[in-house]
Amino acid sequence: MLGHVQRGGTPTAFDRVLATRLGLAAIDAAHDGRWGTMPALRGTRIELVPLAEAVAELRTVPLEDYEAFNALFG
Repeated sequence: MLGHVQRGGTPTAFDRVLATRLGLAAIDAAHDGRWGTMPALRGTRIELVPLAEAVAELRTVPLEDYEAFNALFG
């Protein structure tokens, strides 16, 4: 639960279900020998993504989103 403590809140039902779904996808991938992939949430679906694709580029928060949420986080 360290991540939730650092984030400042208790896990929601969504957090718990998502963790289970991602874990199951990772187990299925390992069982099927799909090495070099990772489960990712895309919309509402869990999909396996090649690790090379996942780390190919730096993904940042768009500046306008950061500025909009800055008021919430100080």
